[in-house]
Amino acid sequence: MKQRALWSAVLVVGLATAGCGSASDTGPSSGGGNDKLVVWDWKSGEPSAKAYVEKAKADFSAKHPDVTVEFVAQPFDQYYTLLGGAIQSGKGPDVMLFNGGGQIRDRVDALVPLDEYVAEDKQRLAGWDAFSKDGKVYAGPVTLQGHPIYYNKALYEKAGLDPASPATTWDKFLADCAAIGKAGAKCFALGNKEGAGIQFWMSALGSGILTAQEYDDWIAGKRDWNSPNVKRIFELWKEAGDAGLNNDGANSTAMFNDSFALFQSAKAAHVIGLMSDVGHWKDFNEFLTPEKLGVMSAPVVTAGTTPSLAYDGGIGYGVAKWTKDPKVAADLVRSLTSTEALQAFYADAGAIAADTTIDVSQAGPAAATIVAALNSGKPALHVALSSKTLDLMGRVSQQLLSGSISVDEAVKQLAASDQAG
Repeated sequence: MKQRALWSAVLVVGLATAGCGSASDTGPSSGGGNDKLVVWDWKSGEPSAKAYVEKAKADFSAKHPDVTVEFVAQPFDQYYTLLGGAIQSGKGPDVMLFNGGGQIRDRVDALVPLDEYVAEDKQRLAGWDAFSKDGKVYAGPVTLQGHPIYYNKALYEKAGLDPASPATTWDKFLADCAAIGKAGAKCFALGNKEGAGIQFWMSALGSGILTAQEYDDWIAGKRDWNSPNVKRIFELWKEAGDAGLNNDGANSTAMFNDSFALFQSAKAAHVIGLMSDVGHWKDFNEFLTPEKLGVMSAPVVTAGTTPSLAYDGGIGYGVAKWTKDPKVAADLVRSLTSTEALQAFYADAGAIAADTTIDVSQAGPAAATIVAALNSGKPALHVALSSKTLDLMGRVSQQLLSGSISVDEAVKQLAASDQAG
């Protein structure tokens, strides 16, 4: 079973108290000597990130040989709670990892704007918007994260479908799902135990449901929750569940890694996964082989829409306001987003790095399809929402699958949460 990467760290090398105090008490200062930067994340304890961390530390050490760096890998399921405690106390890590979107935007008051420090990196790296608020950048992007729809070409062949021509409309997709069901597999592998499945669903399918104007307005914060097309996202979520397209017990199935295991074991023909660096092309290549792994565009639900890949900055490192020397801490962020470090992260973990100069042409057909779609891609719909609204969306998505709430009531609750900010 693959280790959790995006949502949960495998190895906990320290608890909250391991980083607290050391950062603000012994952080970098102009005097040099035994200075230390403390980094909190949920990545550095994983074997696939070892070379990435070593490359970043070496790059930083060349610039600041008198500053030591301590990485403290926290468990992801507790990460933001631990970080919240550090923020409240104003005493904790100097540098910290964030998911792009609401998780960092909700906490920018505790972070240093990095614009003056990362200006040289703006052209080389993509994904800045996910780590920005009110025109200021608060983290350097490490990966690009998106939500491709992967499919198993072998199951298509077994169902008598053409694996080179996945459905381009929702009606055709439902017909293909029916054929796949008759051949003995589910249409979707879905894990919604954490309530995250609806986020992937919204962003992977949304470009085939919302009009271009609705999509752009949503990202810009002008969201019309009463739009029939917005409601359609949640109607299709419920309809797919009611029609048995998903694996049994989706609400009790963990996305990481149980739903992906269902896809890898050929029990479901499709899964909405990630670009990097778990539940993604490199993971699936190991089980399905690169030749049998397909990536398809969202089926068109609303006539006239042009489906596109939904992606943003995935994870990125920011600098705490309480660090003694923001410039030195920002230099560590720059080392963590250096080309050499990100090349190692791509090679070992399969991360689609934020560095656009890295060549991924040898990674196989699925990765090539994903990278080719970046030029026409748009920000993910769910990333535009606050963490509070995302939490609520997870809960109502479970209620929709269980039949204990209507789509109208779910959307009404979400609209109220979104408008409350």
